[in-house]
Amino acid sequence: MIAAVEAASVAYMIGGAVAAWAWGEPRATLDLDLVVNIPLEAVGQLSKELEKRDMFVPEAIILNNILEERADIPINAIHMHSGYKADLYPLREGDELRTSAFNRRQKIDLGEPLGEVSLHSPEDLIIYKLWYYSISQQTKHIRDITSIMMTLGDELEFNYIENWVNKKGLTSIWGDLLARIRAQQ
Repeated sequence: MIAAVEAASVAYMIGGAVAAWAWGEPRATLDLDLVVNIPLEAVGQLSKELEKRDMFVPEAIILNNILEERADIPINAIHMHSGYKADLYPLREGDELRTSAFNRRQKIDLGEPLGEVSLHSPEDLIIYKLWYYSISQQTKHIRDITSIMMTLGDELEFNYIENWVNKKGLTSIWGDLLARIRAQQ
């Protein structure tokens, strides 16, 4: 997937569980989450690069997802031989959080076979995982956040996190989580 987006000159950042590995601790996952900034002129090339790698995502599907203003539904790219899936979340105009996160992405060397890749910053990953937890109540998000916070501690930019927590209306969940983490320390 990374090779395909890079070959199509599409800027990206890895999120989800894979990004959490870099900032916290590994856990099993069923997919790769990528935020992508797909210029319209790159849509056709991205579709071709995915197809070369046995992931069939027609140009029209990508274009439709980019141009439609709808819920934050990813573009699914499924590898036809392994069944592994990547969810591509397009960077959309007007999405302040995703734009901020994209501008703050960090290059990290994850070793072979991935090498140096762009990842969500740990702060933005925490914000997104809080938000997804507020929607889904899936405890994997809380485990990921706890792992990141236990690993990085005071290295995190708490003012940045709290600014977005307030904007997204996540203060109650954030407060409860902070209390639980502090009780573990």
